[in-house]
Amino acid sequence: MTAAPQPDPPDRPDPTGGPDPTGGPDPTGGPDPAGRPDLPDPWKGLRGILAGTLAMEAIVVGLALLVVAKRGGGVSSAAGWIVGLLALAMLLAAFTQRRLWGLPLALGLQAVMIACWPLVPTLGILGLIFGAVWGYLVWLRRDLSRRIANR
Repeated sequence: MTAAPQPDPPDRPDPTGGPDPTGGPDPTGGPDPAGRPDLPDPWKGLRGILAGTLAMEAIVVGLALLVVAKRGGGVSSAAGWIVGLLALAMLLAAFTQRRLWGLPLALGLQAVMIACWPLVPTLGILGLIFGAVWGYLVWLRRDLSRRIANR
């Protein structure tokens, strides 16, 4: 009697969540060796939301250049430079949200945006709108921290 040929082990982990054929940890989200299920990192998700909000805010502030071009003395005026530099700073700050100082930097840029109200009233209005968004995000961060602490 000859034994039936054994199929070759798959190159990828079993999509149903079975163990990795190479004997390594299960990358599909199955239980870890301690028996706890792998959970997604909630802080990583929140950092993504913060970075996405900053990127979106940078785009909106950049679009304020159109308003400055029509009503604020032109893009090459001081108001145009302020709007352009603020949009660039917000875009760059979106990449710092994984750092400990990322959120304070974002909130500082928000304060600068509101403080620009006398020079560019459009920025002040946008600053108040996005200030409400950032207020909600800070509340969300505090709520997430409290929920994690109560686990």
